[in-house]
Amino acid sequence: MTQRAGIQSRPILDENTRTWLDAVDADPLAPVLLGVVAPGGYGKTTVLSQLEQIYERASVQVVTAWRPDIGDLCSDGETAVIIDDAHQLGEPQLHELCRLAESRPLRLAVAYRPWPKSTTLAELTELLGRTGPPLVLPPFDQDRVEALLATVLGAGPRPALVEAVHTQTGGVPGFVERAAVAIHDTGSDGGSDQEIPQAAISRFQYDIDRLDADVERFLLAVEAGVGMHMDLLGSLLRCDTDEVGDVMEAARATGMLGRDGSLLPISQRAIRTLIPVQRRISARARLAELQLERGAPVLELARSLLGTGIAGAAAAAVFQAAAEEALPAHPALAAELFAAAVGAGRPLPSVAAAWSGAAALAGDLDSALRLADQVISAEDAVDRAGGAAVAAAALAHRGQLGRSAELYRWSGTESSASFAVIGLLGIGERDVAERLLGVGPGKTGGQLQPTPARDGPPTLFTGAASLTARGVYASVAGSTVDALSALVRAAGLLEPAGSGVLLPDSPSALAALVGMNCGELSIAESVLARAIASNMGGALLAIRHRLLQAWIFMTRGQLATATDHLAMATRTTSPMEPRDWLFAVGLEVGLARRNSDLATLRRAWAHACEAVLRHPVDLFTLLPLAEFATAAARLRDQGRLAPHLREAHVLLTKLGNPPLWTATLHWHYLLAATITEQPEIAKKHASVLAATAKHSRYCAAVAAAAECWLRVMAGTIEPTAVEAAARGLHGVGLGWDGARLAGQAAIRTSDRKAMVSLLDCARVLQGKPASQNSPGAPRKASGVTPAAGSAGDQPRLSDREREVARLVLEGLTYKQIGDRLFISAKTVEHHMARMRQRLGATSRTELLAQLRQQMDDAS
Repeated sequence: MTQRAGIQSRPILDENTRTWLDAVDADPLAPVLLGVVAPGGYGKTTVLSQLEQIYERASVQVVTAWRPDIGDLCSDGETAVIIDDAHQLGEPQLHELCRLAESRPLRLAVAYRPWPKSTTLAELTELLGRTGPPLVLPPFDQDRVEALLATVLGAGPRPALVEAVHTQTGGVPGFVERAAVAIHDTGSDGGSDQEIPQAAISRFQYDIDRLDADVERFLLAVEAGVGMHMDLLGSLLRCDTDEVGDVMEAARATGMLGRDGSLLPISQRAIRTLIPVQRRISARARLAELQLERGAPVLELARSLLGTGIAGAAAAAVFQAAAEEALPAHPALAAELFAAAVGAGRPLPSVAAAWSGAAALAGDLDSALRLADQVISAEDAVDRAGGAAVAAAALAHRGQLGRSAELYRWSGTESSASFAVIGLLGIGERDVAERLLGVGPGKTGGQLQPTPARDGPPTLFTGAASLTARGVYASVAGSTVDALSALVRAAGLLEPAGSGVLLPDSPSALAALVGMNCGELSIAESVLARAIASNMGGALLAIRHRLLQAWIFMTRGQLATATDHLAMATRTTSPMEPRDWLFAVGLEVGLARRNSDLATLRRAWAHACEAVLRHPVDLFTLLPLAEFATAAARLRDQGRLAPHLREAHVLLTKLGNPPLWTATLHWHYLLAATITEQPEIAKKHASVLAATAKHSRYCAAVAAAAECWLRVMAGTIEPTAVEAAARGLHGVGLGWDGARLAGQAAIRTSDRKAMVSLLDCARVLQGKPASQNSPGAPRKASGVTPAAGSAGDQPRLSDREREVARLVLEGLTYKQIGDRLFISAKTVEHHMARMRQRLGATSRTELLAQLRQQMDDAS
């Protein structure tokens, strides 16, 4: 360390060095032979300066630099010779120092870096070591960093600052001093969340300017993340392995590397800041070319070259290789690298197919479709089949399953054929799908056989695509168990691929749809959770998976959780694709209806009408369509949805009205009829549901509930039957629907005991405790009516009264509150009258004010 104002005259040294200096100070006339060795910045000059001061205090003549007459000056044996930076001396000077050390007793101290180390310097080191090993100066530990900072800053530094400076400088004393002075001079107190001021970095300019050209290239390679790959470094430096080792030792001697060979953070900043950018780019480009020649990864190097403007055939090849490397895990970066490859000179037709796939995986379907269309239309383009598959996947996400299936069939690969089958079934083209599969009446007895073999290896991807096609076909023409099993297994095959697979829809999403349509919500939830954890399908399918998760929670009646998941799924600044938007709007509508939030329902309904226009009806969007049918009845606006529902019926008829897909739609039709009080229409849909009852546990549950609804609408309330039907709905995941059935039956019965029992059933199905008014439940004593204005003595409201009060203050009508709490509007009115009497309110305005005060006090 150098001496400067603010740094104490007795510097901060390690114990070994301090002990040695104290020994010399105790007997300054004794002979000394000492070598001081350390990389640059470790304090060799400081140690020699301390030694010089000791000799001067003892009136010993000191020579601090080599001179031609140095031998004569030392002839009297009274002179001390102190030589710094001996590694920079020439051979004659080193020979003279060796002669002095060998010929007579004297006081000789020589400091040098561990490299370069010539034969003569090695001889001198050996001679100096006759009286003891050299002083090897270590870096500072945190205690010494703290002591130096305190000296410079004039106060005890914060622990965070000490840790930050120690980490960034590696404890190299000279670097610590630079940081301390810069922090002092700039008035910055540093900290773990702040970088060392730039003033400290600027002081590295002298070190950088003195670097040998090969050492500089080596440090640039280390800064680029190449590490210690000797063969790569040899190619970069144009030298053999031994010479590379010499360059590495020279770099270590600068003090800029840590013990593990990596750059210290402060050194890394210095290199990035002070070495001209052109030399940095040139080194990285050369390293990337060499890596590419070796078949090694180039992604990190290529990433650092983005935006530099580098061009040429070599750079273009690097960018393309890096894009292909990034594609499985980082498709957005891959798309950027493909663009850079074209910008550097790569012909667009050679990379357009892969680029379009990267754009699609990153969720940029506009770019994906534009690029894929160029590939398909250019006869000389590379991988036209791949371009067609990308366009097909993108169009599927935009609801164009017919055009998607057409492109998949044109693509001609085995996986594309499987995806074409899925698309064809989605639009009701069962006959065409069966011809592709080689199944159907008179061929295989209606049983699905393996997809006919096509050219191409049997990869996990093609296997998953085939299983997915089998699963979807089984959902239409086979058993629910077979469908769910195939789709879950297909999802399992794709989990290891994660975000690197481009899919029109994921087997996880399709398994979730099948699970929700057959009452297997736990399986649906599990398969979606695994898809999210593995990031299956990347950004393109992430929103879909989360929306379907939210739908499961909504179906169960866990409305708050569903709302949270919907918010998570739609937390994006980019417009959603039509299919995702359709499901998002379906959730908004469904949640508003279940929360009896008429204002929000009306706002969401406008979006729903637009969403169904943007996305054609297909098999995989029947869930939101069914939800819209129920909401339309609630808003008395069935006419706007009628054409789309007719399309759904045509689609299901073409597929043979598969029970798994038709039951949910007819169940919502029945719910719509209960809302509009149309028992004849309800009876028609109950009849359809009854015909599907034997297909699955789910169909049996909704068929039984439909019959129960007919009796409830007719005013025939059988509590035991209602509870059984409601619990049956809950058992297949329709928790909210089960609670509503029980609640509506309670409202319509005149039997007080039956009403209480059914209300309790509704609450339990919602996950709430039984009512305080239920038989055997403890009753709360009524409060005493206070005098008007005595707010501090107001009686506490019962739990039920507080529920009613909160909803009234939210602006709900008595009927909406009744629907929410499964009580009649008359009962709500009774609660309000009772609260008004108990609170002594003389008007509705006063009552609302007192209720608001009680709610505020409680919160």
